Amino acid sequence: MTRSYFLYAILIIALGAVIGGLFGKFPSATQADTSVTPAKISADFREALEVIEKSYVGKPDSEKTLDSAVQGMLWSLDPHSQFFTRDEFRKLYEEQSSQFYGIGVSILQHRDGVYVQSVIPGTPADKAGIRYGDRFIEVDGKDAREWTSAEVSKNVRGERGTKVKVKIERATTATPVEFEITRGGVPLPSIRNYFLLSNGVGYIGLTGGFQETTSAELNDAIEDLQKRGMTSLVLDVRGNPGGLLPQAIDVVSKFIPSGQTVVSVKGRSRYAISQELRSRGGEPSRLPLVVLVNGGSASASEIVAGAVQDYRRGLVVGSDSFGKGLVQRVFPLPYGTGLTLTTARFYTPFGRSLQRDYSNGSIYEYFTNGGAEDEEAPRPKPAGVPVKLPDGRVLMGGRGIEPDVAVKGQAFNQTRFRINDAAFYFVRQLVAGKISGLESYKVDRQNHQWSIAPDAFPITDPLFDAFKAYTLANKQNALTAENLAAEADYARMRLRMEIATANYSNEAGIQVLLERDPQVLKAVEVMPEARGFVDNNLASK
Repeated sequence: MTRSYFLYAILIIALGAVIGGLFGKFPSATQADTSVTPAKISADFREALEVIEKSYVGKPDSEKTLDSAVQGMLWSLDPHSQFFTRDEFRKLYEEQSSQFYGIGVSILQHRDGVYVQSVIPGTPADKAGIRYGDRFIEVDGKDAREWTSAEVSKNVRGERGTKVKVKIERATTATPVEFEITRGGVPLPSIRNYFLLSNGVGYIGLTGGFQETTSAELNDAIEDLQKRGMTSLVLDVRGNPGGLLPQAIDVVSKFIPSGQTVVSVKGRSRYAISQELRSRGGEPSRLPLVVLVNGGSASASEIVAGAVQDYRRGLVVGSDSFGKGLVQRVFPLPYGTGLTLTTARFYTPFGRSLQRDYSNGSIYEYFTNGGAEDEEAPRPKPAGVPVKLPDGRVLMGGRGIEPDVAVKGQAFNQTRFRINDAAFYFVRQLVAGKISGLESYKVDRQNHQWSIAPDAFPITDPLFDAFKAYTLANKQNALTAENLAAEADYARMRLRMEIATANYSNEAGIQVLLERDPQVLKAVEVMPEARGFVDNNLASK
């Protein structure tokens, strides 16, 4: 049996179950038999395929057509039930196992191609000598100069032990450099960076999803930061799309007493028995806690923030979360494909549903109205359902997590995006030793240090003057002296971020940005209030 035939069979069986179960018979003004049956669905679908095969202007891809049909069927149920092709399903499992197979680089797309931003230590790319600022020219003989980041990523990933040939353009060489790299395991951690802010406040960026290693990573990060003097914690789940539910429970369990409800799961099938999932483990941490959320925080991230907020164990700071309160179960299918099907809904400890309404509008509108990227854009907000908590507070269900302290994220505009590009191109030349008078900034390889000292890599006036001269001389940057003067503070920060990345790591560069992030700064400001919640929540437990 071919994969296409198998998908066709799955489609017909599932459509029969879904449409037959939902609609039964359509009313009719005539006496004709208009009942919807699997046989009729099968006939209609087979006829549609025959029409496409015979009459479509081009040669249709039958496998792609069937994949799209299955996905359309699932989206008729809800936005989070999805079909996965072989490549997509493999990637899903890789993400859940916190590792994939590739070469081990962080990449970023700029105006003329895809460049290496950072090399992951110990990976094949690191051992081969790939560097910050390398531009992809070819991958396995294919021209990659106009590829997107996604296309480069797809082509350098592959089966473990297989080889990939890459040709890169390097700022220090006149001709492209070629590498043949054997693919290997690349870590995909949940926690992308952690460091100390001011006044003993620790920052942990749990932004990489909830995977099999999330809880262990959090334990290690907390332990390390406490050794360095951390007395309170900012846990950042902004942009975290969720993942494994048991890991979310383990994360919450670190902060609330054992035996308390973390989340209620309510379903109707044997795959989602209604139950209350409770915290587990030993004595919870007494660290004062602030959780950062935004429109990209979804699912497991919202479970963590919702439990912290319900129990008033800490403060939630940022902007409204996405609003995903549906639980999916993974169903592997033959031929390496699979699907995730919504089998239950989850609720916060005191009964808030976090799922936004998806009954009106398109799938595109549902996801874009989550507001992860553009917090300035107007977002239609459901009315919600008020839920009264034991302490008298009233929180709204059905609209995601609304922060206790609302504050907008870092503002961006076209000028700042251009400065980002200009800073990268300048630093690429700077660390190659090609900026006259600043040859001391030359760097051969990143040293993989995660954090950066407050006084490291200061942006001196001569350095900033050189950046302005280099940037204004290149008209492709589309920046003026007036632009740079108006955004001088931002430009200095971005320069420092790029220099920290080129010398240390992507994580060190991000730390530079986070130290000026308005939501992070607000989290530090309100930490004294969060400190009071620890005693109230844990004193009698």
